[in-house]
Amino acid sequence: MTTTPTSVLSSERSNPALRRARIERSTRETSITADLVLDGSGRASVKTGIGFLDHMLATLALFARFDLDLIAQGDLHVDDHHTSEDCFIVLGQAIDKALGDRAGLVRFAHAYAPLDEALARAVVDLATRATASIDLGLTRPAIGQWACENITHALTTLAVSARLTLHADVLKGANDHHRAEAAFKALGLALRDAVRRDPTLSPTDISNSTKGVL
Repeated sequence: MTTTPTSVLSSERSNPALRRARIERSTRETSITADLVLDGSGRASVKTGIGFLDHMLATLALFARFDLDLIAQGDLHVDDHHTSEDCFIVLGQAIDKALGDRAGLVRFAHAYAPLDEALARAVVDLATRATASIDLGLTRPAIGQWACENITHALTTLAVSARLTLHADVLKGANDHHRAEAAFKALGLALRDAVRRDPTLSPTDISNSTKGVL
């Protein structure tokens, strides 16, 4: 189904020190609301109707130390694709909005995360170049109700919507649940570092870029 979505993006800053964003997205396929605090504690309340998707969004928020409230209603009678994709569009837009002009950020970060026999690596750059290279090596058709092809697509969608560069690889692992979860843990850890304000930057070099702007 092709439709033109309507999106409402706003920033709620009751505490100026906290970087916040609220995103509401409604189409003929999904209706999603997300509230994000980048400078949070890792608290998450996620309800999408897809159990493993909820688990991975909560995992990402925990290790990134984001506070995330996300509620989605989607056409799950069709399949999981629209709900999955749109959740990561909304989350990516929220990250992009909350980052503001991105001045003074650490910008680059990488992290490794193991889960039992699985080992994942995530590398991010917040310089607004939307690029993704994802290799999770998943072999099952689905984990729970979330199709494995849509898990890979979700991470690409996040990178595009958040305007960041993301490389995510699972280096080894025999269990697809472990492989996917390790990837989301690694991504959360990398984002946790990348979104931090860099105390070593001078007032004349807050872009953290040779171009002078991100």
